[in-house]
Amino acid sequence: MNSPRRFLPGSAGGWILALSLAIGSLAAPGQTTTVNAPPTDASALLLFPTNQALLPGKGPIPKWKPFPKLWAQRRAEFARHREQDHGAVVFLGDSITQGWNDLAATFPELKAANRGIGGDVTRGVLFRLREDVLDLDPAAVVLLIGINDIGNGGNPKDIASNIRMILAELEESNPRLPIVVCKVMPSKKDVRRKIQQLNSLLDEIIREDRRLIPCDTWGIFAAGDGTCYNGEFPDRLHPNKVGYAKWAAELKPIFAGLDLKRE
Repeated sequence: MNSPRRFLPGSAGGWILALSLAIGSLAAPGQTTTVNAPPTDASALLLFPTNQALLPGKGPIPKWKPFPKLWAQRRAEFARHREQDHGAVVFLGDSITQGWNDLAATFPELKAANRGIGGDVTRGVLFRLREDVLDLDPAAVVLLIGINDIGNGGNPKDIASNIRMILAELEESNPRLPIVVCKVMPSKKDVRRKIQQLNSLLDEIIREDRRLIPCDTWGIFAAGDGTCYNGEFPDRLHPNKVGYAKWAAELKPIFAGLDLKRE
């Protein structure tokens, strides 16, 4: 893959201090915090740039009002754990990834780091990829992203293009990095066609690049009509314990084949 040009969020100097300062200036609950000009210091990098011109890639940005504050809180947490998460298997994505609260118990043989942010989209992942993932020098990456792009009206072709950019940057950082690409999980009827279109494009990406490792997180969950089961996705979006257990069962043989060990 050719490495695309992207907007780097800036240097990491003063990052942790800037994170704590920025957290203190976030909007009150129910309000949104926006950045309408290019970031000029590290604290601005914490805030989600709702000015779309500042984001790499194509497609929508999150419309969920609590998202900017959650973004900042999660990234502050990531920064605090940066050193201890160095060399981990990084789980990268949105609220489905963030909600996997027992990664350590599920994969006791691995050093795992959760880098999911609820509401995130592919453009958000591109923006934060350097600090949140690449700087950890990960042992492997498990990527699941795209459902919020679809929920915000995104085009599957644009979403797939952004995912290509994410994968290209990961591979450029370390050509031997194992990257597990998870399909978008089934959800409600009104988005099933777009999900299937995106997953077909992901299949193409994986066929083109044999370094990528597929994880069929659509096929293991999809009902006959292409939606999800209430017993696994009670809110038609997020898996419950049963759902996470099925996802784990798909990942464990992949991890075993990669011979990933906790250091």
